[in-house]
Amino acid sequence: MDIVQLLIILPIVTLLGMIVAKKELHIKSVALAGSSLQLILAIILTTLYVQMRQAGAIAPYLFQSSYVWFAPLKIYFTSGIDGISLVMILMTALVVLSGVLVSWKINKQVKEFFFLLILLSLSAYGFFMTTNLFAMFFFLELAVIPKFLLIGMWGSGRKEYSSMKLALMLMAGSALVFLGMIGLFYESGMQSWDIQDIARLNIPIATQRVLYLLLFTGFGVFTAMFPFHTWAPDGHSSAPTAASMFLAGISMKLGGYGCLRVATYLLPGAAQELSWIFIILASIAIIYGAFATMMQKDLKYMNAYSSVSHVGFIILGIAMLTKVAITGAVMQMVSHGIMTALFFAAIGMIYDRAHTRQANELGGMLKQIPFIGAAFIVSGLTSLGLPGFSGFVSEMTIFVGSWEHAGIFYRVATILAAASIVVTAVYILRAVGFAIWGSITNKEFLKLKDATWSERTATVLLVLGILLIGLAPFLFVRLIDMDTTTIYQKLISGVLVH
Repeated sequence: MDIVQLLIILPIVTLLGMIVAKKELHIKSVALAGSSLQLILAIILTTLYVQMRQAGAIAPYLFQSSYVWFAPLKIYFTSGIDGISLVMILMTALVVLSGVLVSWKINKQVKEFFFLLILLSLSAYGFFMTTNLFAMFFFLELAVIPKFLLIGMWGSGRKEYSSMKLALMLMAGSALVFLGMIGLFYESGMQSWDIQDIARLNIPIATQRVLYLLLFTGFGVFTAMFPFHTWAPDGHSSAPTAASMFLAGISMKLGGYGCLRVATYLLPGAAQELSWIFIILASIAIIYGAFATMMQKDLKYMNAYSSVSHVGFIILGIAMLTKVAITGAVMQMVSHGIMTALFFAAIGMIYDRAHTRQANELGGMLKQIPFIGAAFIVSGLTSLGLPGFSGFVSEMTIFVGSWEHAGIFYRVATILAAASIVVTAVYILRAVGFAIWGSITNKEFLKLKDATWSERTATVLLVLGILLIGLAPFLFVRLIDMDTTTIYQKLISGVLVH
């Protein structure tokens, strides 16, 4: 067993520890210890990965291992780490620990709640670390179960409707993904589900077109791609705070990662021919999401619709197929994962105290609860792409990479995406003005108390992640540069073959 396998073992041990624990504090402590060790393990893994690359390791994946899962169907649990999967694992570990800390006040069915949070983290680690398509599909499906239960049992508002809608739409996306993966397995002569084996195949372009549309659309549903985004606003707004952080921060990135790693990388010829479809859908999502956000007064709905706009940047960066745009898409996945987790955490803290999420019913939060108010402002400034924060470097990288494409179609899409920043600035500053700045409009708010130790710790961790990417993006790019180059070269070779 190597260090990568520990990312699966550790959540399982944490789950077993919570089953044994009896008292509420013990259950929370086990969850906190397990998620803390996950982040420490992810940091150690990053250090070892960098050392091996600097020592000259050139294999596409490091720390590779393979175990037989179901031999008759060639299903193996094959794992390995490259720079892209590594940054996704780091982001997951950070959001998981923050989600556990923010949920410290949970007192309803505590064991079940934290069990589902850790189960969700297990599915995310498995999805990002495996290189076997069947195992990837297994973990993608496994992630749907805790999402459904967390919203349905601990949610608010129309929680039953939202959880059911989320589950049905994601299951439909899963069906498309599964059909696409079956097609890839068939093209391998029914010999392998492994990404590296399939990447060496010369799949006919007619077959690629069908499989690419199935896989990109299926994974696109998971990342709330327009017009399959409708589960996201309802799901995010009904979910408890930690579940919202996980849904927007981690779960939506499973789809983006699949669009890049599976659909685009394994089917380069079709990607070159058909990516224009997803550029159009991404452009619509960016503009539609931004204007829909402007119409919202509920802070959770506001962040949910803004997420539709921001994940549109991810789809746009992937579909543009340039190396710089793909680099920006990966940066945006991580940046949005951390930023939106902080945003939902801040909104949840405000709601726990003020018992309202309506921006026009709040006011003066920075005076009464300055730490939480500052967290809201930082997440807002990251969302609108202010320099120094992660949103700026990721979105700018996508814009520059998209502009590299010659042709009026690509230039118009880039301009539309860039124009959305103005709309984003309007709704973010308006929300800050209503909810955070100004004088306290409700005397009851004078009794509010600022963040607890656990909420402060979660906030600091997330803000550090945002600042690290925003102020030192070169560290991030060094981690993923070799792998974005590999994907780009595969895209070029795909055109030459066909």
